[in-house]
Amino acid sequence: MPQLRLLPRRAWAALLSQLLRPPCASSPGAVHCHSQVAKAVLTSQLKPHQDKPNFIIKTPKGTRDLSPQQIVVREKILDLVVSCFKRHGAKGLDTPAFELKEVLTEKYGEVSGLIYDLKDQGGELLSLRYDLTVPFARYLAMNKVKRMKRYHVGKVWRRESPTMVQGRYREFCQCDFDIAGQFDPMIPDAECLKIMCEILSGLQLGDFLIKMSWKDVRHEMVAKKGLAPEVADQIGDYVQCHGGVTLVEQMFQDPRLSQNKQALEGLEDLKLLFEYLTLFGISEKISFDLSLARGLDYYTGVIYEAILLQSPAQAGEEHLSVGSVAAGGRYDRLVGMFDPKGHSVPCVGLSIGVERIFSIVEQRMKVGLKTFLVRTTETQVFVATPQKNFLQERLKLIAELWDAGIKAEMLYKNNPKLLTQLHYCENMGIPLVVIIGEQELKEGVIKLRSVASREEVAIKRENLVAEVQKRLSKS
Repeated sequence: MPQLRLLPRRAWAALLSQLLRPPCASSPGAVHCHSQVAKAVLTSQLKPHQDKPNFIIKTPKGTRDLSPQQIVVREKILDLVVSCFKRHGAKGLDTPAFELKEVLTEKYGEVSGLIYDLKDQGGELLSLRYDLTVPFARYLAMNKVKRMKRYHVGKVWRRESPTMVQGRYREFCQCDFDIAGQFDPMIPDAECLKIMCEILSGLQLGDFLIKMSWKDVRHEMVAKKGLAPEVADQIGDYVQCHGGVTLVEQMFQDPRLSQNKQALEGLEDLKLLFEYLTLFGISEKISFDLSLARGLDYYTGVIYEAILLQSPAQAGEEHLSVGSVAAGGRYDRLVGMFDPKGHSVPCVGLSIGVERIFSIVEQRMKVGLKTFLVRTTETQVFVATPQKNFLQERLKLIAELWDAGIKAEMLYKNNPKLLTQLHYCENMGIPLVVIIGEQELKEGVIKLRSVASREEVAIKRENLVAEVQKRLSKS
């Protein structure tokens, strides 16, 4: 075990006295300098500040602090999201919070003005990242990665007008999942939609619908498939009806479309996608929407976003309009923008709107709808005593629990009252209490108390860790 060297109070006082000694003849300048520094330090520490700040203490516009209770809720949301990403085979990735300005410019179209630029730092023009997608594309190009399934959880920054109630901030967390590489058509796209459905279902936020943009489907058919715009518009006549697999089948029956080679190829892709979605059991959750359009220039194919369907408000609950809670799409040419030779890596991905989901969960908790059980700590066992002068025994017990990997706590008092200790456990949701007193010490046993049932049993001292682990494994 590494040795820790502590400086006793007397040694610290002696050190200060040496620093505060008058200058000596041999090195007056150096000692006088040390003396002035020490006096300044002591003065700043001991003299109360008389000048009060002349500004309002608050967080910057579009940002907020998160309390311990809020952190618990957010972590539970993130755990569910990340576990889904990992279940689908994604690897974790992280990139810097800021990028070279030239990496981010001309990638976002009309929203580029929302990027936060930083002051010149050592000759480099930098900007805070606007999203996690462009840094991912830069990473792929820089490292010559041709195939990757990755997830990334991190903060991004946007200079837009914040609407806190709706979960819109200038600093917020994004959770992204992307599949990079050349694969057979529509398989990665279908998996992204499946992941989106799994996460939103797991969060139990209510009914949702994933809308696919016809505008970008039309663009892909015209630009990539060579479809005549007027033929694409004929397909658009169907899509305005809002539908899914039934609508695609209906379009196949129209001779104006089925007799056009390019239109037929586009419809085949859509049909293939809905076949995969049907196999995944989520086709009823997908619908085309002519009005849907994403504001980012790098999308090249089908885009989609998930919205929560309005349901009758619960007692005391107000409708919260947060817009989309997840979105994504295909961006096949973004990586090529960073490659010196223009080599592209086709990509498709999604982003979960954590802040907006968090706003919904918070509101429901305010009106008593417990989406998550909120505990601000993960403490499993509390070490207590009903008697005075048992601090040393409590310290021995808690050290044994810690060494066994058990999350344990105790009150930092020599002689705490037993009722105070038990109330603390109930308030914090700690499931087990280990109690030691004179009688237990004499008999070589420990009392193990269940906080929920208030049932107590005596167990042998040497069996404490094993019994605690046994009970925790069942909970």
